[in-house]
Amino acid sequence: MAGEKEYELKKMVRKLREFSGSGTQLISVYIPAGYPIHETGGKLREEVSQASNIKSKQTRTNVTDALEKIINYLKMFRKTPDNGIAIFAGNISDNPAKTDIQLFSLEPPSKLNVSIYRCDSRFFLEPLERMMESKDSYGVIVLDGREATLAIVKGTDIQVVDRLISHAHAKVRKGGQSQRRIERLIEESIEKYYKRVGESVDKHLLGRVKGIVVGGPGPTKEFFVKMSPFNYQIKVMGVVDTGYTDDFGVRETLSKAESILEGQEMVRERALVERFIKEVVKEGLATYGLRETMEAVETKRADTVLVSEGLTFNLVEWKCSSCDESLSRPTKDEPKPVKCQKCGAEMEVMGVIPLIDYLIENAEQKGIKMEVISTNSVEGNQFLHGFGGIGAFVKYRKNY
Repeated sequence: MAGEKEYELKKMVRKLREFSGSGTQLISVYIPAGYPIHETGGKLREEVSQASNIKSKQTRTNVTDALEKIINYLKMFRKTPDNGIAIFAGNISDNPAKTDIQLFSLEPPSKLNVSIYRCDSRFFLEPLERMMESKDSYGVIVLDGREATLAIVKGTDIQVVDRLISHAHAKVRKGGQSQRRIERLIEESIEKYYKRVGESVDKHLLGRVKGIVVGGPGPTKEFFVKMSPFNYQIKVMGVVDTGYTDDFGVRETLSKAESILEGQEMVRERALVERFIKEVVKEGLATYGLRETMEAVETKRADTVLVSEGLTFNLVEWKCSSCDESLSRPTKDEPKPVKCQKCGAEMEVMGVIPLIDYLIENAEQKGIKMEVISTNSVEGNQFLHGFGGIGAFVKYRKNY
């Protein structure tokens, strides 16, 4: 998974998975894109009233407090964010004697299309987990000789962008015409139908998707792909058999094309890591290692930073209480007080953040692209264990 938004999503899901409540007191709320946010607030008010029926006083109090926290948080919004919003709240304390009601929220990288309220012993993360499976947009075309449906798919969001009807057979009447002429008219009308679908593909999908998957019953889809009545830049990733050509057909195509789509991110990641390794081997425009990469970022020499999601370094900040000297350093170890190099006093740990978070924020401020490399592939593991999980493509080589 590449890109900082996808990494933030993955980090949030990983964090939320760690929490479990005593009883059903962890609340998950999903508000889809375009849904009136005030209506969600009203529904949650009704849930506050329902919470009074909970027998356990502690659970009742925690659920009510979490709901109130979400309701107050929603007052900050005039409308639902463009991609919708996911909100989680509840008592996350692992000490039964203490209560710690916390709220977490996230505007996902692609549009939410579900409205959910869930109160359970764990946060409900399935919609976000499904969204993590894909960050790219793909086109889906399902068609037969009579109709076609076009859709754009990104993560869990399916957007139907066009529907077309063919009148190829209906327009032709015998009327004393010869069989050969009838057949030719049918062929011409079918060809016009394919061209109309191709024009729609160019209009709605060109430049917006990584590729298309074509589905449908019978041989029509193969004829359409062979004719290729759409822009040459549109890549056909696969053709699958489906029984339908409507919205259900789009979902059926996606289900049957899972292996095709799953491989796309792996292919892109493999190409990226292989290009990085080639540059390193020939001592070209790439560098790796913690110190070298951070130096390339600080000097803006880096063009694109590659960082493994398996990177376990933290950036620790220390401060001296005697002379106010500060120090920050990446480390894998548990942070401990260190001696001040200026006055010799003991420096205290002031903060600890994952190094990957620091790199993303720092790179973003300097206009440097980020690629977060997964550990799910051979190449991703090679990058983590062979190159320390951190490197960069650079704009120029250093002169020593």
